[in-house]
Amino acid sequence: MSSEASTAQEALHKFLLIYRHLRQVARNVDEKGVRGRQLAVMQFLQEQGSATVSEIQNYMYISASSASTMISNLEDTGYVERTRSTDDNRVVLVELTPMGKEIAQSAAIDGIGLLRRRLPTLSEDRLQKINDALADIMTLMEVTEEE
Repeated sequence: MSSEASTAQEALHKFLLIYRHLRQVARNVDEKGVRGRQLAVMQFLQEQGSATVSEIQNYMYISASSASTMISNLEDTGYVERTRSTDDNRVVLVELTPMGKEIAQSAAIDGIGLLRRRLPTLSEDRLQKINDALADIMTLMEVTEEE
């Protein structure tokens, strides 16, 4: 086997390990009765205290309608509530309920949440290399930004 083929197999193996890990994290989260993205929003709110729909949208890299739907689902299950800002009545804030806080605190920060925390600790050079490698993987897999 050539050196390139061996390196390609090693890279694919690492990618598959990451993929399997993220699937396992998702299964563990599902056992708590919430989806992975919902838990990410709840943990974001746990850290922030409260946030606007726009702030949640930006944090999750999702559309405004997706953020609003997710928040509505979390509200329906009793994990979050929407309140008006005391500073500006036009602003709606999303906050965790006591039940939402319990779920957010009991779930380990893992997978993408852990990556969100640790990536900023890397040097700019290292981050650029990771970003370039991920862009290459996206190209190889024909993944577009819209997905």
